[in-house]
Amino acid sequence: MDEIINKVASSALQVFDLEVYYQTGTRVEIDISQWLEDGFILKEKHFRETLKNHNWSQYHNQLVAINCYNDAIVPAWAKILVTVHVVPFAKKVVSGTLTDLETSLYQEILSKIDFSKYQDKAVILKGCSKKPVPESAYIMAAQKLQLFAKSIMYGEACSAVPIFKSK
Repeated sequence: MDEIINKVASSALQVFDLEVYYQTGTRVEIDISQWLEDGFILKEKHFRETLKNHNWSQYHNQLVAINCYNDAIVPAWAKILVTVHVVPFAKKVVSGTLTDLETSLYQEILSKIDFSKYQDKAVILKGCSKKPVPESAYIMAAQKLQLFAKSIMYGEACSAVPIFKSK
């Protein structure tokens, strides 16, 4: 029987796997509509009182996205006020959805990576992930890699799609 050889492992291809950079931690969304009258009307005195009495320590060391999940029109200061209350406990706070939170986390991480190690290399931007890597993270990574890589493919080595080739 012939020995099975992993040609991908022995190739010059460099794999850039965003899943490696996934920040661990509990993610939570805070829906401010829970503190609005009938879920739609912000009454400032009631809103402030509700925030004052809320158990903010439950967000200790968590990654938090603040949003309003209905069609309520709330003033900008409402999310800012929620932010002020949660910041002493949370690891990170963003305005938006959990996807916005992930995008922000990847933005921070990707800005710290030295992409020059991919200079003139063929790179596969690994596509399959077991963790929630947002599409925006792939776009950010491709932009960074494009400055250095000889070529970029997306997906897995067995079925990669060509994305970029330097001239």
